[in-house]
Amino acid sequence: MSTGSGADSAPAPNSHDGTVPRDPTATAPRKGTFSSLRIRNYRLFATGQMVSNTGTWMQRIAQDWLVLSLTGSSAAVGITTALQFLPMLLLGLYGGVIADRFAKRRLLLLTQSAMGLTGLALAALTLSGQVQVWHVYLVALLLGLATVVDNPARQAFVSEMVGQDELRNAVSLNSANFQSARLIGPAVAGVLITAFGSGWAFLLNGLSFVAPVVGLLMMRTAELHKVERAPRSKGQLREGLRYVAGRPDLVWPIVLVGFIGTFGFNFPIWLTAFVYHVFHQGAGTYALFNGLMAAGSLIGALLAARRAGSRLRLLVGAAALFGVLEITAALAPSFWIFAALLAPIGMAGLTINVTANSSVQLATDPLMRGRVMSLFMMVFMGGTPLGAPIVGWVTDAFGARVGFLAGGVVSLAAATLIGLVLARTGGLRLKIDLRRGHPHVAFVPKAGAVAPPGGKELSPAA
Repeated sequence: MSTGSGADSAPAPNSHDGTVPRDPTATAPRKGTFSSLRIRNYRLFATGQMVSNTGTWMQRIAQDWLVLSLTGSSAAVGITTALQFLPMLLLGLYGGVIADRFAKRRLLLLTQSAMGLTGLALAALTLSGQVQVWHVYLVALLLGLATVVDNPARQAFVSEMVGQDELRNAVSLNSANFQSARLIGPAVAGVLITAFGSGWAFLLNGLSFVAPVVGLLMMRTAELHKVERAPRSKGQLREGLRYVAGRPDLVWPIVLVGFIGTFGFNFPIWLTAFVYHVFHQGAGTYALFNGLMAAGSLIGALLAARRAGSRLRLLVGAAALFGVLEITAALAPSFWIFAALLAPIGMAGLTINVTANSSVQLATDPLMRGRVMSLFMMVFMGGTPLGAPIVGWVTDAFGARVGFLAGGVVSLAAATLIGLVLARTGGLRLKIDLRRGHPHVAFVPKAGAVAPPGGKELSPAA
């Protein structure tokens, strides 16, 4: 619970009655796209993250291409991705407990420093000519261990910098920041890999973490929104799980991003396979594909920053569109049609991420935010160790098109089923109206619908 002033001190609506509440931001006035950047601490944070995110994308491209060059296997790329996210699957909830218990700024100073050291270690191995695929596996695993604490601490720290009123805008700008770096990082990495090899990309990534560490040190701690830290006690992990289990407005967004994160977001596997095996191109084309996805994601993030609310129907719709676009891209007959579909795929994927992230954060009691966000990130990112090897095997065995197609089918099916569950939970029905000036397809309350036990109906605006 926040001890600061303003909206940050208010508990989440309907936080314990087990209902799906009306979106508290649904009628909020529209804010400026960059409104949260007026806050000095957040400007420092965003600047540091921009630099380190650019380095991170450089390393991702270089790492994927290095593994593919060493092994020639899409499954090996999948194993690397799986090892990086395996700690999140196994330990992610404990990372949330740590984030709720300790000062988040200090935790981030430790985790960001550790992540920079992994980049420097991989750079030393690669530039010295000693790198082997197991070295990349080990570095990916160590990076994943740092991420276990870094992710929930970083997600929850945003509200301490900007407060509840600017939280949604800041979450959207974080995504825009990440996607802007995704435009720059792959382009730089493609040039470096082609001209000098992967080692220089790893080196620049390691050095890039100096920026967020300096930004954290320069913050004015008196201007942070103070959030009461959870005291050390038994059962904190179970308490967090019980809290989420009693909240359908938290459970179903988390389940949906879990399916999509596990099976729909395996782009390192699919894009390397399309570049290498379908289009017979090099690292520059891989960087181009990532850049096109990033351009779409950046547009989606900026649009999300202007949006006043985080509606569950937007989340479900974006997830369904994401699945349809992946299916279409998998069947694309030419290089340029495939490339043109990557930007809208990036936009839809980013909309899923921002909408789910902000709706979960806004609906969560600040005292529980670290644990809830660790569960969110564990499901979203931790499913990758389960999905990536499977998707990598399917891609190797049946081809890049079948692998990509399978991911799109799973994403579309998950969106459809969870959309129907949410509609049933909220007492809604599907209405089709072909009259001009009316919404053609919408969920509306059923006549005489009965609210779920102990709660309210799901608002159509949700």
